[in-house]
Amino acid sequence: MNCKSLFAVSITFAASVLAQSGSARAQTSFASDSNVSASASQSEASQMVPAQAVLDKGIDARKMQPGEQFRAKLSESVQLKNGMELPRDTVLVGTIATDQMQGGGTSTLALRFTQAQLKSGKVVPIQADIMGVAGSASDSPDPNYPNEALTPWDGKSTQVDETGAISGVELHSSIGSPNSGEFVSKKKDEMKLSAGSQISLAIAAA
Repeated sequence: MNCKSLFAVSITFAASVLAQSGSARAQTSFASDSNVSASASQSEASQMVPAQAVLDKGIDARKMQPGEQFRAKLSESVQLKNGMELPRDTVLVGTIATDQMQGGGTSTLALRFTQAQLKSGKVVPIQADIMGVAGSASDSPDPNYPNEALTPWDGKSTQVDETGAISGVELHSSIGSPNSGEFVSKKKDEMKLSAGSQISLAIAAA
C-alpha cells in the first residue's frame, strides 16, 4: 500500500471514530435529558396529593374561548403537603389555555387550574394536574348504571395518555407541564365535558 492510500485509510478510520463518538455523546445526552426530566416530574409529584373534584358547569370547545374560566368543586377535603387544608366544596378555578385545530384535523383543548377559592374568600394559588376524568351520571346510557367513580391518583404516576377518557376524546397530562391536561379529538363537536363530570387530580400549592 502506498503512502497516499495509507493516508486515505487513516483519514477514513479517524472520521468513522469521530462519528461514532459524536453519536454516542448525542445518545448519552438524550438519555441524560430524559432522566433529568423524569426526575423533575417525580420531584414535583412528591409535593402533590390526590384530590377528586366535580365540574360545576360543562365545558364545550365549540362555545368557549381561550382565557375563559371554568370551575370544579372538591368532593372531599384535601390536606396539602404545605399543611394547608382545602375543605370539601372548595372551588377550583381554571382557564381554557388553548382551543385550536391541529394538523391532521385533530382539535386540542388545554385546561389549566390556577387557584382554589375557599368559602372564607381566601384565594390560594395551586398547581393541579388532571390524572383522570369520567362523565357525570347523566352521561351514562343507562340511568340505572351510572359511570363508575374514578380511581384516585396513586401518588406515583407522572403521566397520563388515555384513549377514550370521554367518548371520542383522548386525555394527555404530565406532572410539571404548564397545562393541567390536554384533550384531543378528531371532532370538535365531541370536545366537551358535561356538568358533573368527575376529575381526578394531583394537586399542590403553587
